[in-house]
Amino acid sequence: MKKSISILIIAVAFASCKPKQAVVSEQAVTAGEAKSAKEVIAGHKAVPKDFKTLYIKGDASYKDSKQSQNVSVEIRIKKDETILVSVRVLGITMAKALITPKSVSYYEKINGQYFEGNYAVLSRWLGTGLDYKKVQNMLLGEALDDLDKGNYQFSVEDGKYKLQGKERSISKEFFFEGANYLLKKQVVAQGGQEPRSLEIQYPAHNQYTSALLPKEIKIEAEQKDRVNIKIEYKVVTFDEKLSFPYEVPEGYEQIFID
Repeated sequence: MKKSISILIIAVAFASCKPKQAVVSEQAVTAGEAKSAKEVIAGHKAVPKDFKTLYIKGDASYKDSKQSQNVSVEIRIKKDETILVSVRVLGITMAKALITPKSVSYYEKINGQYFEGNYAVLSRWLGTGLDYKKVQNMLLGEALDDLDKGNYQFSVEDGKYKLQGKERSISKEFFFEGANYLLKKQVVAQGGQEPRSLEIQYPAHNQYTSALLPKEIKIEAEQKDRVNIKIEYKVVTFDEKLSFPYEVPEGYEQIFID
């Protein structure tokens, strides 16, 4: 069940045409470059994301200490409104998640279970604040947080601009390349009696007419066990008329997260 939750929460033409794409050239940063945190944040927020709907079809892999699995994933996004994630094995839908600004719903076939709840419940379970915008940002290669609202130390590390901040017991780090201020890595870590961490990497990006998007996403989450998820975007189209079909199959058992 946790595997399905992890995969669901963690996945140049319009209409039916496949858009042209090109791998984005990136640039290392030297320690002497005269930039400020404000310039880097503004540059990152200016990365184009000019679309109303987004369709992504790709491959995903999951691995923890006990098992690993490869699946196909389909992600449909109506910007700022709805995200539908479908996970399939050999063409058979094994799990679906419907994510809106107010709620999170999902079901998974292996155990015949489903969940319906809000972000407060999932945030307590994950140990970090979660909302619709953060899920959407993760899929689009954007910083999870609104960087304009935080206080960050600014530096250059390993050829990347680095923003580092801390809120209570939660530390956050964001790394950007130098050409387009594309996000390369973001890390959220929490100490205490039950330490946990989340690291998201974006090894490469593709450029489309409407947006600069990740080519792949690598996620490593650690809380008692270590979970690794990789999502590779294979097909991307913009501004198609998308439907968001979601219905829990009859006979599934509802589960609750304390």
